[in-house]
Amino acid sequence: MEHEDYYAMQEKYIAPVYGSRGLTIVKGEGVYLYDSEGKKYIDCFSNIGVNILGHNVKEINEAVYSQMQTLTNLHGSFTNDKRSLCAKKLIEHAPGKLSKVFFCNSGTESIEAAIKFSKLATGKQEIIAAKMGYHGKTLGALSLTKTLKKYNEPYEPLLEHVKHFSYNDAGSLKEIISENTAAVVLEPIQGESGIRVPDMDFFVKVKEICENNGSLLVIDEVQSGMGRTGKIFAIEHFNVDPDILCSAKGIASGIPMGATLITEEVSSKLFNGCHTNTFGGNPMACAASIAVFDTIKKKNLLKNAQEVGDYFISELKKFDSPLIREIRGMGLMIAIDLKTKSTKFAKDLQDNGLIVIPTGSTVLRFLPPIIFSKENVDEAMEIVKKVIK
Repeated sequence: MEHEDYYAMQEKYIAPVYGSRGLTIVKGEGVYLYDSEGKKYIDCFSNIGVNILGHNVKEINEAVYSQMQTLTNLHGSFTNDKRSLCAKKLIEHAPGKLSKVFFCNSGTESIEAAIKFSKLATGKQEIIAAKMGYHGKTLGALSLTKTLKKYNEPYEPLLEHVKHFSYNDAGSLKEIISENTAAVVLEPIQGESGIRVPDMDFFVKVKEICENNGSLLVIDEVQSGMGRTGKIFAIEHFNVDPDILCSAKGIASGIPMGATLITEEVSSKLFNGCHTNTFGGNPMACAASIAVFDTIKKKNLLKNAQEVGDYFISELKKFDSPLIREIRGMGLMIAIDLKTKSTKFAKDLQDNGLIVIPTGSTVLRFLPPIIFSKENVDEAMEIVKKVIK
């Protein structure tokens, strides 16, 4: 069938909640995507960071296929080999005193769990998040999200007892935190607002403020985690141990999965039935996640993400264009901040074979798989230089 046929079916049968990129993608291989007409694209979108190892990954395919032949889903009231092994992998790679895992199916769900666990663990009601942060679109997660008014305003009133402060400004947090604050929820690097990397001492200050007020520090690693910045979790760059950590997207490299990691102190306040779901920790997703951790280690992809990310950022900074305001990023989490609207340039890049993410009004966001090579960077840079003259 032609692209127009699939597009017509989408228009007829699928809820109109996504803007259209104007492509029908039918195949992925490594760092490339292919449309219905066979055209190849360099994928610096990776489903907004989901396909951390790229597309059609042999190790993931084999793990999922093998697990599908034995057991796909199993309720959390039963023990399962893959679920237990996956939880062990997560905790072995987690920073600080994180010791238990709650499995779910998405980043938003992991945030919902963090909100509830924070309130249970502290007996407090207030949650603080950052302006320009993004944590998801269910009502709880959306209450913390403060990126674009169009996300929030149609659903107000949202959760009560939620406050926001200026990211990378610990002083503004100190002004609003209170004895009723259960948790401060932050991205280590703000993604949706345009790859905002904080000062190196920001999280140290935030952690101290939280401890002084008996509040938990919740770190949202949904987009920044699983090796994207050269560490399994980006918060490791900032020498701070969270009380709760949320992970999803790349955790199973394309298979829907989320996880909320908690300390023993938080875990001790939970009770049977306080928060559950049907598909969380299903053996198929857990098998995929185990394969992700093993592949990252076997192929030394943390080092690759750091080195190739540094190379990509340096090449972008070398490129002298009057249209560019700033290049920002860490590892393979990169932004070009333009002096003009970004949407047209995202379209032109796509037409020339490079898929990126327009973010906010002026930012082009790059989230390539962590298997990206310097040769892939050179290939992408040719298109960038052609389009952003």
